Amino acid sequence: MKALPISLALLALITIAGYSFFEAEGVHTAHDQRHHIDQDDLIALQDTTFKIEKVVKTEIEWKEILTPEQFYILREQGTERPFSHKYNSNKEEGIYACAGCGLPLFSSETKYKSGSGWPSFWEPIREEVVTESVDRSYFMVRTEITCSRCGGHIGHVFNDGPRDKTGLRYCMNGTALKFVKNEESKEKS
Repeated sequence: MKALPISLALLALITIAGYSFFEAEGVHTAHDQRHHIDQDDLIALQDTTFKIEKVVKTEIEWKEILTPEQFYILREQGTERPFSHKYNSNKEEGIYACAGCGLPLFSSETKYKSGSGWPSFWEPIREEVVTESVDRSYFMVRTEITCSRCGGHIGHVFNDGPRDKTGLRYCMNGTALKFVKNEESKEKS
């Protein structure tokens, strides 16, 4: 799968604005820790030698920085109800990152209406930002998608996506994501 070319202008706008994915959603933690998409993350995504530094925390540390819903999905492999999250119908332009560690995962440029009830994308920002593994829960065999930085459960990928793109449907839990819209979208709203 080829990597999605990300608009450097979009990345620069997010960086210059200094947005934190946690600030955008108003999530605050006990120690006021926030995960920012910093310039290093954005530049690294453009680099062919991109390497992800792992984030490792204890269960207690995750509970301090995540909401109970985020903890359930990201750390306990939960699933939100279909059509229950606002990101399912979000049409704004921007970046979707991991709600646990802030790693940029998907762009609105690859989001589409799948009808599944969960935010769906035809490819991640870069192949390396997500990890695939076999999920045999609920008497099914599926491909689970986790964040490559923190290991948080994001959703599953299926082979029923748009045929004119990758043919894949990255079916993600909205609660596992944080969205930051780009400046142009903000000016229109």
